[in-house]
Amino acid sequence: MSQSWDDMASGWDSNEAVIAYSDKAIHSLGDVLKTEGLTILDFGCGTGLMTEKLSTDAASIIAIDPAAKMISVLDEKDLSNVKTVVGVVDEAFVRECRQAGKRFDLIVASSSLAFVPDYHETIALLAMLLADKGLLVQWDWEKSEDEGAGFTTDDVQQAYNEAGLNLISTSNPFSMGDMRVLMAIGQRND
Repeated sequence: MSQSWDDMASGWDSNEAVIAYSDKAIHSLGDVLKTEGLTILDFGCGTGLMTEKLSTDAASIIAIDPAAKMISVLDEKDLSNVKTVVGVVDEAFVRECRQAGKRFDLIVASSSLAFVPDYHETIALLAMLLADKGLLVQWDWEKSEDEGAGFTTDDVQQAYNEAGLNLISTSNPFSMGDMRVLMAIGQRND
């Protein structure tokens, strides 16, 4: 899958739909929390459109994506408080972060969790990376019942519960054409 994302990397930051989605996601995040001084993981960061916006206030960001060319575009932005990782969040990544004492106040996943092989497992791994009271915020297409790509509120609720996250809210902060975006916010409570 990462090869197809690599093929899109050079034109990603000039794609009007991608820019609009990122802008709307950032705006919806700003409506619910302040990111100033937070340690952030941008999961499935792509070329870093969200990372770039978050970096102005965040203490530090780790931006991870399996597509090397997407990360290369982000690296060219030379953001001083951003460390990039070409890879995936798996048990080895979680172990490495824990051994380094790295926990995140906020994990953002903008239109990326629908592409992972196992949504429930990925949510569980992300939950392990959150600091106490840390938040996981995801944006993905909302699917109606079992049709189409994305998630229902029930899908999200089940995955968050299994991972030990308190689902604080779900909402539809914006749409792209006739497709609604589901925003979910979960919190780790140790």
